[in-house]
Amino acid sequence: MIETVVSVKLIAEGTLKIKKNRLAPDFPTGNEKRICIVSGIYGDELQGQYICYEIIKRIKLNYDKLTGIVDVYPALNPLGMEAKTREIPGSKLDMNELFPGSKSGAMGEYAAYCIMEDIKGADFCLDVHGSNLYLHEIPQIRLNEDVVASVMPYAKYLNADMIWVHPSTQVRDGSLAYELNAVGVKCCVTESSFAYKIDQKYCNQLVDGIFALMNYMGIWQGDVIEPRKAVITYDNQVTYLNSESSGIFIPNVSVYSKVEKGDTIGSVVSVITGSVEEIIKAPVAGMVTALREYPAIEEGSLLARIVGGDWNG
Repeated sequence: MIETVVSVKLIAEGTLKIKKNRLAPDFPTGNEKRICIVSGIYGDELQGQYICYEIIKRIKLNYDKLTGIVDVYPALNPLGMEAKTREIPGSKLDMNELFPGSKSGAMGEYAAYCIMEDIKGADFCLDVHGSNLYLHEIPQIRLNEDVVASVMPYAKYLNADMIWVHPSTQVRDGSLAYELNAVGVKCCVTESSFAYKIDQKYCNQLVDGIFALMNYMGIWQGDVIEPRKAVITYDNQVTYLNSESSGIFIPNVSVYSKVEKGDTIGSVVSVITGSVEEIIKAPVAGMVTALREYPAIEEGSLLARIVGGDWNG
């Protein structure tokens, strides 16, 4: 059943509407577990659109296997989705800094408040993101270290390649995941691929994981995959490679490449002189989990991340 979570009259014309699709058993008992899948906080991250579509489609094909409640919110920032921007158009505000919002606040804060109120009481929420315009990233889950005990058992079912645990001191309040965990709704974030495109292989990998998680939670009784064993990563295992020059980045590797210390990651070249400005070497051994997608760079641009750990597990 499609429901309107937020409805706000716009100053110019029209109405801002944020909707969800609630899928529930035909004969509920009142004791069903509930999972929320949210996406579209940023208008350039399109992976979540396909993921939401695929979840709803698969459930409809085997509706008799649904034994819990699945709330799907495809576009939390519909104006941003329409304008293809990361901010809320007009206000230029980052919606993922406005939670938990305010009932009496401006449009963005009011929308954030209504979304929080609607999700409250859920057993779990997955905030689906894609990467940005600049980086290509492997499918990963991100969560704060202070919620590892409560959220990690769920994150392990999501079929990601990596679970990245961030120090809580680096996580700002205002994000949906942070604020939901603060009110007792277990929540984590997924990132994958890159902006403005849909990689169906990556998306289906995560959809398979979501159904495995729903099975674990008692929400789905259909066939599910055995989730892959994600590498659990902490910040001290992540190495950032930044450019020391400007130009065009030409990679020698791809995401998932396993590298040894000293291997060439790529080069930065000057298109006006035809010269190589910089050779990028791997300072450590590990796997390339993120790689520059947008080739034009400036000094200091992030080119890659390399993560150590047991990638054969």
